[in-house]
Amino acid sequence: MITTPSGLIYKDIKIGEGASPETGQSVTVHYTGWLQENNQKFDSSLDRGEPFTFIIGKGQVIAGWDEGVATMKVGGKRELTIPAELAYGARGAPGAIPPHATIVFDVELLGVK
Repeated sequence: MITTPSGLIYKDIKIGEGASPETGQSVTVHYTGWLQENNQKFDSSLDRGEPFTFIIGKGQVIAGWDEGVATMKVGGKRELTIPAELAYGARGAPGAIPPHATIVFDVELLGVK
């Protein structure tokens, strides 16, 4: 496991062999997220069968995702442990994530454009 200066913790499950994204590029991922405190799953693109696409480094997603996905390579899988400060903070996400919650995601980087 690696802890970054921001407090993000990540563990590579599989290191990809493709390109790493650059700021401003579109990335497509599959993910499953759960609460660290009780392992309760709150979201999964795999369950929906629909990958999720966002632009790296533009604040479209929580800071922990921007940071954690930016150093992945296409084809890679990574577990991100994201402290509240890099996730949903004091407000949480009503109905899904309580305030000040640390959340965990398994992320697979499917593509970069």
